[in-house]
Amino acid sequence: MGKGSSEGKITGAASIVGAATVASRVLGYIRDAAIAFVFGAGLYADAFFMAFRIANLLRRLVGEGALTSSFIPIFTEEKKKRTEEGTRDLVSSVFTLFALILAAMAVLGMIFSREIVLVMAPGFLADPEKFRTTVDLTRLMFPYMVFIGLMAIAMGVLNSYRHFTAPALSPVFFNLAIIASIFAVTPFLATPVYALAIGVLIGGFLQLAMQVPYLKRYGMTPKTHIRFTDPAIKKIFLLMAPAAFGVGVYQLNIFVTLWFSSQLPEGAVSYLYYAGRLMELPLGVFGVAVSTAALPSLAEHAAAKDWDGFRDSISFALRIVNFVTIPAMVGLFVLSYPIIDVLFRRGEFGVEATNGTAIALYYYTIGLVPVAVSRILTSVFYSLKDTVTPVWIAFVTFVFNVIFCFLLIGPLGHGGLALATSLSSIIGVIILLIVLRVRFGRFGGKLILSSSLKSTVASVVMGAVIYLLISNSGFSSLGTAPRTALICVSLAVGVAAYTALSVLFKVPEVSFLKGILRKGR
Repeated sequence: MGKGSSEGKITGAASIVGAATVASRVLGYIRDAAIAFVFGAGLYADAFFMAFRIANLLRRLVGEGALTSSFIPIFTEEKKKRTEEGTRDLVSSVFTLFALILAAMAVLGMIFSREIVLVMAPGFLADPEKFRTTVDLTRLMFPYMVFIGLMAIAMGVLNSYRHFTAPALSPVFFNLAIIASIFAVTPFLATPVYALAIGVLIGGFLQLAMQVPYLKRYGMTPKTHIRFTDPAIKKIFLLMAPAAFGVGVYQLNIFVTLWFSSQLPEGAVSYLYYAGRLMELPLGVFGVAVSTAALPSLAEHAAAKDWDGFRDSISFALRIVNFVTIPAMVGLFVLSYPIIDVLFRRGEFGVEATNGTAIALYYYTIGLVPVAVSRILTSVFYSLKDTVTPVWIAFVTFVFNVIFCFLLIGPLGHGGLALATSLSSIIGVIILLIVLRVRFGRFGGKLILSSSLKSTVASVVMGAVIYLLISNSGFSSLGTAPRTALICVSLAVGVAAYTALSVLFKVPEVSFLKGILRKGR
């Protein structure tokens, strides 16, 4: 497989995942704006976001982590050796086994919801209503784990066949379900926040149901099949165990942040959630898109022992991610307050909530590039069926995160928790790069550094242009429509400046970005 072929596959797949993610994130913003409008950043918003983080743990563990990353390399290898019927039996066995495991976990989660919340958010005990509401919401949302866990297996199967559209679009239906629940169910409940939990359950079911027709298209419709002794399943579990631990360590970082934030004044949990959601837009559109698209290509190169193609794919993925996330980081930093003001400041979400969320976003943006790069590098190790190395690196990152939280929460409050996440991410990605360099030698480091430096210079100029436009416009005195128009104009001018400078500096990723924006299947 040639270099151009590999880059073309990654670009084409990333364009699909990225475009679908844009649609999902836009609806995700509408969802969060609706939540902010109705619930603000107070007691009920804090309770829901805490409960959703707990119930959402499995999605992180399997949807974007251990199961998918361990399943794709094994399944890619097995489907080349098996008949279609044998491959389908493997898929059915995996679905059946994990349906049983996930259902058992959901039941246990529902039974022990109070104890889980007590561990995750001890600060909520100071407010009995907040604690009780968080426990109830957690219990209601635990079945979501079953739907989203099986959805992860479906995504792994479809991605192995290089079908990315249906899995990438599924969050659209999740967001629509929550939005519909806010406006259609809330008016009929004595405690309106429970409508959000109903929306989460409906959305999880729709995400899974959407994959079934596409699995059928490839002849992979899962059925009840109890053959758990299949050697491939053993391989998946052997890879998944350390990967789950590694992703679990990453989740511990999130819950450390939640643990500390639960002891801060009301609203801190919500501020961190809203800011994190905004940072996830560029991460989802490009970071997750490229890492999702790169994993099958990296796995193919590794299986064929095509190490030159393997290194080229790593270099390409890192360059294209840096080319997009560096300006995104600068843009989000400069526009933190204006964007939050326009997107969320209405209804129950007032000036105090806007300021608190902007502070969190300032510090989160520092970690945008490291987090995006670490997702690519982690995919590299997963493609080699090495799930151990990311585990110990994730653990080191976790230790640093805890230390930074202790040091920074005092002087910076919830902003210190966001900064702790960013600083620990920087340390983690540095270690990943060092280990990868030692193991594989050169993989285009000079080219990556050159491209990144050019992107950084262009981004700083872009940021200065945007800052001058906003600061000289009397932003705070304008109405909602003019403020929105000003941000759109500033972004357009900034993107134009960044693109022009990138062309001037002869950054090769400009042409690849065009491919991501235009190329489809």
